[in-house]
Amino acid sequence: MADEKKLAESSDSKKSVKVKKDKKPNVFKKIGRFFKELKSEITKVVWPSPSQVVNNTITVLVIALICSIFIGIIDWLFKTGVSLLMKIGQ
Repeated sequence: MADEKKLAESSDSKKSVKVKKDKKPNVFKKIGRFFKELKSEITKVVWPSPSQVVNNTITVLVIALICSIFIGIIDWLFKTGVSLLMKIGQ
């Protein structure tokens, strides 16, 4: 009796697996759904105004310039220090 139930359950589960595989969407439908979702997400984006873009660009350039000057100074200090150590070592 228990064996019959197990056999019946296993055959039902095999059928449900086949049904799930058959209901798998087509590749082109997946691509179409992707682009529909992409379009809906793009419409939700809040784009910055041109003045904000210019302001942010200037900010990034100034910070990059400050960082490069700082790194240049540190590099010069290390180079000078190593040169002095090499002169002392001779």
